[in-house]
Amino acid sequence: MLKVIAFDADDTLWHNEAYFQETEHKFCALLENYLPQHTVARELLQTEIANIALYGYGIKAFMLSMIETAIRITDKQISNEAIEKIISYGREHLDKPVEIIEGVEEVLQKLKGKYRLVMATKGDLLDQERKLKKSGLDHYFHHIEIMSEKKEADFKKLIKHLDIHPEEFAMAGNSLKSDVLPVLNLGGHGFHIPYHITWAHERVESTIEHDNFKQLNSIIELLNYV
Repeated sequence: MLKVIAFDADDTLWHNEAYFQETEHKFCALLENYLPQHTVARELLQTEIANIALYGYGIKAFMLSMIETAIRITDKQISNEAIEKIISYGREHLDKPVEIIEGVEEVLQKLKGKYRLVMATKGDLLDQERKLKKSGLDHYFHHIEIMSEKKEADFKKLIKHLDIHPEEFAMAGNSLKSDVLPVLNLGGHGFHIPYHITWAHERVESTIEHDNFKQLNSIIELLNYV
């Protein structure tokens, strides 16, 4: 019954979270004279979560949260040089190469023509467009959807735009919270493809039992089900 298969981008099509962790480690080391690095990381996560409604997702939102956290941790004593260094961390991050995850291109090649393929991801519009262009994968997709959030209402809007029923839609991604559960709740199909690193805000500690759910070990296993 499937007509459309949508793919998350970050950590499903290409590597992403490892770059964020690399930037975070630099930031925590920069402030270790004020607090232990693990405490700085915890403070940063709290700031990020509090700022999602204002800034959304992506490296630019991450940069703002790092600066805000640094100002708070240092009681506004942080130097201009340190602020400049935090901005430089963000700029370095934006310039990182796009590394496609193993098996992705093979899967897209085999599914294109059999299904309408969609990239459905959240994050900063310019950054995601940049990564898609760098990846060279854009020609596989019938439609690109870059969302500010990935909740039921967002997927419902996407499915309506594609002019299909929920049961004709499948979502493949590394996040149970953002990619799988909202689609299952709408009556669609969800394929979970875990990545070895997961941002703390995206972790879901639960077992999913649903007829439309499949747990995969890698993206290549998707070909066994569609």
